[in-house]
Amino acid sequence: MKRTSLTSLMASSGRLRSLVGGFRKGPLWLAGAFVLCGIAMFLLGRNTAPTPEDLTIAVRELQLQLRLQQGAVDRLATNNRRGVNALAVRLAELQAASTRLDALGERLAQIGQLSLDEFDFSTPAPVGGPEEYEALRPTGGDELRTAIDALAAKLRRQSSQLDALQFLMVNRQLENDLTPSGWPVRKGWISSRYGERSDPFTGERVQHKGLDFAGTRGTEVLSVASGVVIWAASRAAYGKTVEIDHGNGYRTRYAHNETLAVTAGDHVTAGQVIARMGSTGRASAPHVHFEVLKDGATINPSAFVSNLR
Repeated sequence: MKRTSLTSLMASSGRLRSLVGGFRKGPLWLAGAFVLCGIAMFLLGRNTAPTPEDLTIAVRELQLQLRLQQGAVDRLATNNRRGVNALAVRLAELQAASTRLDALGERLAQIGQLSLDEFDFSTPAPVGGPEEYEALRPTGGDELRTAIDALAAKLRRQSSQLDALQFLMVNRQLENDLTPSGWPVRKGWISSRYGERSDPFTGERVQHKGLDFAGTRGTEVLSVASGVVIWAASRAAYGKTVEIDHGNGYRTRYAHNETLAVTAGDHVTAGQVIARMGSTGRASAPHVHFEVLKDGATINPSAFVSNLR
């Protein structure tokens, strides 16, 4: 439909002109003027009203704004899910580490033969409320962070326990390694014990200050504990002798060897070969004269050699 201006409409309608003239000549002029204004406003309103194309463009703009806002909301939701998922993965890693620490601590306590309550890794620490791991199935970021903080505190507690356990085990191992224990020969037998006996050369009653281990010439002689060699040479009636300082006041002495495998100043470990059995010095046959000294005085080695590592 074509749009029509007020001027063309008045020019093409003779009836409208007559009506206008009548209005000017009589009392109805004012009412006619109002009618004409209304018609003009109607026609002008039709000319300025939004077209369907304008409405379509406006709707499209609104739809675009909605899509942009929805995209922003979706990105926020995605980032939140990613953050929660990352926290969940971290929590699972901490759970696995805690489980490994529990198993390791229990194993170390068993190896160290410790029965202290604080190293009973098989028993959870006393707590109140629901099960310890019930809080490890959270549904939101706040719950995940709370669970991670709690598990991190548990890991720190486990770490402290393991540090103390390691310290005790290291000290125990050091003490064990430095304490004479076991036989000083690879194979053989005890041919003479500690204490009073008849001298094999004179027959007189004398004090035997060690244990004699007899065997085949060349049999390996072993250090019965870790320490530092302080003597490795011939020593009068002892023949070729090795003497080792183990600390804590302990020393061991190995005499009558055929050959020596260490020199003074060497660090040796328990079970290390230090010499070969022989009969040097005052000896009637191949054997090792073995002495244990505590604070410079000889003591009975029997209690030490009966213990096997």
